[in-house]
Parts: sequence; structure tokens; C-alpha cells
Amino acid sequence: MGANGSSISELPENEYLKKLSGPEAISENDPFWNQLLSFSFNTPTNSAELKLLEEAAVSVCKSLVENNPRTGNLAALIKVFLSRTKELKISAECQNHLFIWQAHNALFIICCLLKVLVCQMPEEELQLHFTYEERTPGSYGSECEDLMEELLCVLIQLIVEIPLLDITYSISLEAVTTLVVFLSCQLFHKEILRESIVHKYLMHGRCLPYTSRLVKTLLYNFIRQERSPPPGAHVFQPESDGGGLLYGIASGVATGLWTVFTLGGAGGKRTPQQEESSPLANQSLLLLLILANLTDAPDTPNPYRQAIMSFKNTQDSTALPSPNPHAFQINFNSLYTTLCEQQNSDQATLLLYTLLHQNTNVRTYMLARTDMENLVLPILEILYHVEERNSHHVYMALIILLILTEDDGFNRSIHEVILKNITWYSERVLTEISLGSLLILVVIRTIQYNMTRTRDKYLHTNCLAALANMSAQFRSLHQYAAQRIISLFSLLSKKHNKVLEQATQSLRSSLSSDGSPLPDYAQDLNVIEEVIRMMLEIINSCLTNSLHHNPNLVYALLYKRDLFEQFRTHPSFQDVMQNIDLVISFFSSRIEQAGAELSVERVLEIIKQGAVALPRDRLRKFPELKFKYVEEEQPEEFFIPYVWSLVYNSAVALYWNPQDVQLFTMDSG
Repeated sequence: MGANGSSISELPENEYLKKLSGPEAISENDPFWNQLLSFSFNTPTNSAELKLLEEAAVSVCKSLVENNPRTGNLAALIKVFLSRTKELKISAECQNHLFIWQAHNALFIICCLLKVLVCQMPEEELQLHFTYEERTPGSYGSECEDLMEELLCVLIQLIVEIPLLDITYSISLEAVTTLVVFLSCQLFHKEILRESIVHKYLMHGRCLPYTSRLVKTLLYNFIRQERSPPPGAHVFQPESDGGGLLYGIASGVATGLWTVFTLGGAGGKRTPQQEESSPLANQSLLLLLILANLTDAPDTPNPYRQAIMSFKNTQDSTALPSPNPHAFQINFNSLYTTLCEQQNSDQATLLLYTLLHQNTNVRTYMLARTDMENLVLPILEILYHVEERNSHHVYMALIILLILTEDDGFNRSIHEVILKNITWYSERVLTEISLGSLLILVVIRTIQYNMTRTRDKYLHTNCLAALANMSAQFRSLHQYAAQRIISLFSLLSKKHNKVLEQATQSLRSSLSSDGSPLPDYAQDLNVIEEVIRMMLEIINSCLTNSLHHNPNLVYALLYKRDLFEQFRTHPSFQDVMQNIDLVISFFSSRIEQAGAELSVERVLEIIKQGAVALPRDRLRKFPELKFKYVEEEQPEEFFIPYVWSLVYNSAVALYWNPQDVQLFTMDSG
């Protein structure tokens, strides 16, 4: 690392930082800024070092907050950074390492200070700190340009305009990180922020025209997954003989400068995980999700969400001009490929959900793909490892499946995709299975896990809705998938009988009890009967729509026909049991006529012949089972804390003291 633990802890005593935060005003033209910004520092990434850096920044900020109203040094530092950004694009083209390096260092210091200030004070007070200039104590420049808006606007320009090269990677990442920090005031409020100074700047005025370019750049940063350049590639390194550009400007000061840092970015090696990941892609995705979930302003809808809802495919030559001013085009093939590869992270799954739910162009494109298994398999794997995932990630994966199953074309095509050797499915060796049958297996497994562990009604409802949407198009179900459908019904049946018995006993004891409150078995019974009815409707939907395509389901039904006896006369299930009862009777009699001791193969043959012979008009028609995902009212109450929990847990090189965080509890992720 650029600095070890003890070095970072010495930062508050660093003479340059002490001067910056001290009582003496420093003009923008002072040589001090060259000295302050001439350091090489690999940003700490492990939590211990980040915590030390945070503590050092808190110490420096304490002094800065005290003195800044008189010195205006924060504004001076920001103006020094702004003046250097004017030349950044040309510096990148000319490979001017020094210029980019110093601009990056200025932004790094601004970001560290801002992170503490955003946490410690209301936005109005922070805004005031941007306005202080070197004047009489307590006064501020009312005529000066709005420095906060200018900084936000320049950060966006930097992200969208500076080409991504080895020497610009760090400053691009720092610009994205600083925008995340600007927006992090939400972390320190329990309630969802519906009005905010930073939100207002981003949704109006000078920042607004960059909306679509910012969303597009952040998406492309995610798509490209650019690795971080090797240490030293992005910073200026003095020549070993002490020559080089730096010494022409700062005349040797670097030798004794910021001695707490090691020069040249040498130091500790990154872990394999860090080598493999792309910090810029991760941070860009988090910023994109934050922007997409900002609440609408009273007079304007969130322009970033509008951009995400309306962008189109670059390959779509028929694309009509969009009425949305923030519309743009992006390569859908690249986006699809990256989304398929990145589903192991919560934030990539949340982006996939956002696009499928809100952007009809993306949804139409994805549903037309002939390689849907590349997208569906990673989603199924999330659900399969339900016990290792947080509940929000599981919800998102499940809702994605529900959205996909709203499409009949998807429900048909998944049974045509044959998969070989699904290694992560460990309950049983699946040498060959259709994507549709695998999807059914994983969803049923999720229901069973939920019944025994979490007992989350929301999870149950969405799982059953996805199965119901697919049921009319079930085709050539794998024998194991057919068995699991009936096994789930068996489990529900046993649970029903147990709750019924408990309710009966409870009722008996209540007649002789002292009037103490009884457990609400009626509600439990009601819930379990709703689920049983839904399962019967799913089986019924398959039998009435595609009986001849599913001999394995009929076989599993006949094998466990005793299970259904008790529900034939039950008033809640009589109607839906008619068809199931008819199918069981019809095929049972044909099998009995064929004689005893039949092999499995022979029984399946009889079922296939019987499926052709069974008159369709004998099966009663029911309304088609169709469920559509609808976001609940005020979805921001769920999504904003979720997004910020992802930022808190997985943002690159950002640490917040957990005791300061108000938006969510630490175990809510």
C-alpha cells in the first residue's frame, strides 16, 4: 500500500494538512498547492486502513470546520482542483502524467474531507462552507458563483468526457466516488430524503443536460469491467536519479514531502479478488443505482430514472425518436453479456431487475434472445443457494423470474433448451434436463426451504405466481421435476392435516379453559389452504392445457393418488379437483385393464396412448392462470435503504462508521 497503518495515523500531524485546515488563509495561486498535491498514495482498500484514514480525516476536518469560515481554504482547494480540470482532457491526450496526478490528488483530498463533512453536518451548513472566502470572520461571498453546483457539474463532465486510460483510471474512479459521497447524506437519515440540495443540483440547472451521457457512461463502465491498472501506472513516478517533471515545478520538494507516504505507489500486493475485480465498474454501478432511485422532485420526475427507462439498442435501426429528452442508445448485446456474467453480485441483479421492470426496450430484447439460459441459470443459482444469500438478493432474483414468466414465449422456449450436467445442483445428478424443468425444481426447492425456515409469505406468493404463469406451457417435464411438484403437494397436505389437528385440539381445550388467548390456527389454516389451492390450480392448468406433453406428471399423480382423496369433497377445492379426479380415474382404469406387474416404461406408454384418447371436452375449462409483478406503493421505502446497504458493504475504498448510519440496521442487508 502507499501507506501503512502507522503512516495513515500520522496524517493529522502532517504539516501540509495542518496548514490547509489551520487559521491561515491560502490563496489559489500559492505554491503551497503544488506542494500539497505532490504525493503518491495508493488508496487503502482493507477496512482497517480505511478506518484509520477516516479517523485522520475526521481530525483534519475538525480544525477545518473551525477555521474555514475565516480562511475559505475549502473553497480555495476546490477552485485549485477546478482550474486543473480545465486541462484534463488535453492532458490525457498528451499523456501529461503530472497534471492528471495532481488533479487526482486534489480530488482525493476533497473527497476525504467531504465524506466527513456530509456525515457531520446538515446540507445547508455544508453548502455554507463552500461559500466562505477569505474575508472578515463569518461573512461569505453572496456574489460568487455557486461552487457546490460547479464542482458537481465538473465531476460529471470529468466522468463523461475524459477518455479512460491507465493514467486517467484513478481520477475517473475518484470522480464517481466523490459523487457517491455527495449523495451519502441519505445514509445519516432514518427517513427517505425527498428534498435535498444535492438532488436539486443534479436534477436541475447545469447538471441536467449531462443526464443521458452520465447514465450511458456509467453503464459502459459497468459493461467494460476495466481492470485497475497496475500500481504506479496512474501516478507520476520520479526518475531514480531525482530528475523528471516534478522537480522542474516543485524544485525537489518531493523528497521530503508527505513523508508519511511512500512514493511511486509501491507497497503491498493486492489480493487475487482485487486483481480480478474492476473498481470503476463496481463504483459506477453503485452510483447508477443511487441515481436511478432518487425520489422525484415535486415539479420534476427523476431524469436519471427517465434515462434508464427509455434508452434503446444501438443495433435497432427502426428506433423512433424518443419523446424523452434523456433517451440515448447503447449496445444491448454487450450489456446482456455483462449482466449474465455478473449476477453473483447483488448490485448487478438489482440492475437487471431495474432494466427488466422499467425499460421495455431491454425487456423485449432479452426475451427475444435465443440464449436465455445464460441469464436464467445465474438467477437460478442465486435461488438455489438461498441460505447463503441475503433476503433482498433472493427477492430480486425471484421477481426477475416472475417478470420473465409473464411472457408466454419465454415459458415455451425454456422447455426447448436442454442442459447437460448442472454441477451446482447437488440433490440429484442431472445429466440432462430442460431449462424449464430445472427452473421448476429450483422454485419448488425455494418454497420448501421457505416453509421450513423463513416462512415468508411474500416469497411463497412470488414462487407460486411464477409456477402458475408457466403451468399452461409445461412441456416434457423431467420425471424428477414432476415428482417434486407432487412431493410439494404432499408436504403441504401433511402440514394442512397437522394445523387442522392443532386447531381442533385448541378448540376442544378452549371449551374448558380459563379464557386465555388461543393461538390463531384459523389464520394458519387459511394461509396453508390458499397455497394448496394454488398448487392444485397449477397441476390443473398443466393437465387441461398440455396433458399429452407431460406423461411424467400424470405418472407422478397416479403414483401418489391417495394424497388427493381428502381434498375431493373439501368445499374450498371441489371445483379445481374435478379435472384432477377425472384424470386420475381415467388413467387408473386404463392401467388396471392392462393387467398387474407393469413396468414403468409400460405404464408411461399407456399414459401416452390414453392422453390421445381422453376427450378434451371432458376437462372443465378454468380462466388462465396469469400473475403480473407490480411494485408496491412507495417502492423507495424498500429500494433506497437496499441500495445504500450495498454501497455501505461493497463500495471501493469507502468506509463509514457504522454508528453514524441511520438509514438501515447493520443486519438488514
